[in-house]
Parts: sequence; C-alpha cells; structure tokens
Amino acid sequence: MDLNDTARVRQPRDGIEYRLATISDITYSTPHTTHIRDLRLRFPTGEHRAYTPAEIVVCARADDHAALVAAFTDACRSLRDACRIAHDYDERLSAEIIHLLMDVYGIVATRLDVTLDPDNLDAPATIEQATS
Repeated sequence: MDLNDTARVRQPRDGIEYRLATISDITYSTPHTTHIRDLRLRFPTGEHRAYTPAEIVVCARADDHAALVAAFTDACRSLRDACRIAHDYDERLSAEIIHLLMDVYGIVATRLDVTLDPDNLDAPATIEQATS
C-alpha cells in the first residue's frame, strides 16, 4: 500500500465507509521499519479516518466495475427467479417484475457497458465484460 492508492474498508460500518477512498497518510510502527501501524484514508466527502492495514483493501475503479457487474448479475438472477414464481401466483406481479428486470438490464448495458445474458445468469460474467 502506498500513498494515493485507492482503497475500501473491508467491513464498512456506515455509508461513508462504502465509498472508494484514497490513502492520504501512512504511519509506521517505528521510523526505521516497513511495518504499517495505520493508514489514513480520505473519502470523497472530504472526511479523513484512520484504519489498520487489516481493515482495508487496495481497490481500483476496475475492481468496482467488476463488483457492480457481479451485484447486478445476482440481482437479475433473483428477479428472474421471482418472476418465474410470480407467474403462477399473480400474472400482473410477474409482468411488473419483468419490467423491473428489464430496467436493470438497461442500466447495466447503458452505465456499465455490459450486456448480461438472461439465459446464462448462473455463469459469472467474463473478465472482458467486467473490465470493458
């Protein structure tokens, strides 16, 4: 970990900690060691907070893109399954879920430039899709 690397808190406790932060300061255990005692992160809100190295993970925007693709794939899978269940329960509910599912597909295609395959949501997105 170096100054100006981007990082995320491993287990966020509030909304600020979910954001991608920049390492703004590194405190070492002693002046002549490479053992990091804590790291100070600057969040997009301007707030600074200190963490131990175990509490954060270096993360880039490409990592965020891949995480978003995975999250939206999971969401589409859940909506697809709910739609199948709702079809027998209430056709109007099924139709509304289809509209929601199509909205998610549209968002992923437009904002993340990834086309999800509705027939193959159980397979993870390819790395080319996740990083394009």
